[in-house]
Amino acid sequence: MENFIEWISQPWPWYVAGPLLGLTVPILLLIGNRSFGVSSSLRHVCAACVPAKIPFFSYNWKAEAWNLFFVAGIVLGGVVAASVLSNPAEVIVAQSTQQDLRALGITRFENLLPSEIFTWDNLLTMKGLVFFVFGGFLVGFGTRYAGGCTSGHAIMGISNLQWPSVVATIFFMLGGFAMTHLLLPFLMRLSGF
Repeated sequence: MENFIEWISQPWPWYVAGPLLGLTVPILLLIGNRSFGVSSSLRHVCAACVPAKIPFFSYNWKAEAWNLFFVAGIVLGGVVAASVLSNPAEVIVAQSTQQDLRALGITRFENLLPSEIFTWDNLLTMKGLVFFVFGGFLVGFGTRYAGGCTSGHAIMGISNLQWPSVVATIFFMLGGFAMTHLLLPFLMRLSGF
């Protein structure tokens, strides 16, 4: 058992992890014609918990309850992975990436998160407002506008040869590149950041 824990806690190469992730699509389709995606689970939670008669939340959410168990499994798996299967070795970040981040003023990392941005101290600052609140709103708006999240479109939609998912994934990537290369340097230079 100890050898298994040690083996499973090691980083897996892309050619193993990628196909395993990709196999979730046919498995979900075979066991009940289900679609992979996480963003819809928030709608199901709101439909179950919000008693108001909001039309968007007025549907039979119990028919999609499997999705809530799926997301709960993701959260539970993350907790188990972080507490039992965590690899104590330091994560290696490429030197070129470290240089690019240093040019933006990002020099410290905690669990792969840049400490200059993602700390509890920044939560109630202008930086926190921009990165957490405004950024979170944009992610939520984009997910709703695109009709799904990155995992739903990129993994499920593209594998089902859905043209809207290809377009959405292209624009998710373009948005990420624009944020990284155009907006992030500007935001990091603003006063107070």
